[in-house]
Amino acid sequence: MQLYLGVLIFSFIVTALLIVPFIDFLYRMKLVRKEEKKEVRKLATPELAIIRAKHDLKAGTPTGLGILLVLVIAGLFIILFPTLLLPKVGASLVSNFPMTRELVVIFVTFVGFALLGTYDDIMKVFGFAKNGFFGLRRWHKFAIQWAIALICGGMLYWGLNIHFIYLPFIGIWDLGIGYLFLAAFLIVTFANAFDITSGLDGLGEGLLMICLSAFWVISMSQLDQVLSLFIAIWIGSLLAGIYFTIYPARAFLGNASGMAFGATLAIVGLLSGKFVPMLIVGGVFLLDGGSSLLQILSKNIFKRRIFPIAPLHHWLELVGWEEPKIVARAWLTGLVLAIFGVWLALL
Repeated sequence: MQLYLGVLIFSFIVTALLIVPFIDFLYRMKLVRKEEKKEVRKLATPELAIIRAKHDLKAGTPTGLGILLVLVIAGLFIILFPTLLLPKVGASLVSNFPMTRELVVIFVTFVGFALLGTYDDIMKVFGFAKNGFFGLRRWHKFAIQWAIALICGGMLYWGLNIHFIYLPFIGIWDLGIGYLFLAAFLIVTFANAFDITSGLDGLGEGLLMICLSAFWVISMSQLDQVLSLFIAIWIGSLLAGIYFTIYPARAFLGNASGMAFGATLAIVGLLSGKFVPMLIVGGVFLLDGGSSLLQILSKNIFKRRIFPIAPLHHWLELVGWEEPKIVARAWLTGLVLAIFGVWLALL
């Protein structure tokens, strides 16, 4: 425990020292949220126009803070793990899997989705999407997500020999090659669900902190020190970042960390072997992201909307809930689900 807490504190200090200069850098580079043009808003539904008008107050806030968090987490990941620093200080690690392969799965997922998210950030901030500069359509990016997720699922299946899930009160269910596709589906689902949920100040980051804390307890109970140390690095950096993203946000994370954080949260759950607790702990992400998916499917298939507006947090804004109230109650819901998920995982 002392090692984990020390890594967490170190990660927090490193991020805290870098974060203010980085936000200033974002200001100098004019990497800020742009106000939506009136002609674009006229094309939106009345409900969406109301929400966009509220969020126009956030125009001028720098975006891209997640790039710093990704760099810090990935950098400390490389430095602090067994191949470099830990053997020199006499620390020995225990893992449930071949250590190098487990590290590679985490790193490939984290960095792969971070690069895809960074592309989105660059396109939005610099307006390249409007200029036709190396533009990818939505289905192109979705296909790339699936390609990365299938690679990661393949590493879990062939590299770590994971091919089963454990269902509480039922037992082990061997999925064979089907596990690869289930893993890929969950990775893509959580990547997009986190990205969607991060639409309010501090909402996604706070929920992620709760989820990581839950899986930290689970990983320590399983003596998977590799996973525990990675989560410690992640929590430490996220703690420093969330101070600047809670309402009213001084900076937004952006898509770079949004994609990386969601996808890697799924990997953390899959490595823990706790399939059902993962769905419960991440339940708010799945609920909020799922509301958007249902809205899209309903509009495309039935030509009508299920909700006045999606995702769910925007609908709550529409009915009059203030942003801090939505965030606080989502965190509370996430905390209750996390406690239940940990209890279920430790049965």
